[in-house]
Amino acid sequence: QVQLVESGGGLVQTGGSLRLSCAASGEIFSRHAMGWYRQTPGNQRELVADITRDGSRNYADSVKGRFTISRDAAKDTVYLQMNKLKPEDTAVYYCNADFTPRWGSRRDYWGQGTQVTVSS
Repeated sequence: QVQLVESGGGLVQTGGSLRLSCAASGEIFSRHAMGWYRQTPGNQRELVADITRDGSRNYADSVKGRFTISRDAAKDTVYLQMNKLKPEDTAVYYCNADFTPRWGSRRDYWGQGTQVTVSS
């Protein structure tokens, strides 16, 4: 089984910064991409940023220039550095991994979610 463990959420004031981490563990055969999504009550989960195996990065328009996704391949960990936070960034942030496990087919894995709250 593959597990994702997130950390780094919390409460911050407008303009502040937070760094989210997500560590993957388990029997992973192939790593395709990792990323971060976020969700607010009553809304669908939306992509914030992702990074592919070859290092290509993709960002939601709303976070471009403020958030940076990075990874440590040796640790199977992905990070989301969030700067210049705004109240509208308040959400539960979920780590996502597009992996092929050692035993099974390629699929999406999800972390448990971490709350980010930006106060005005």
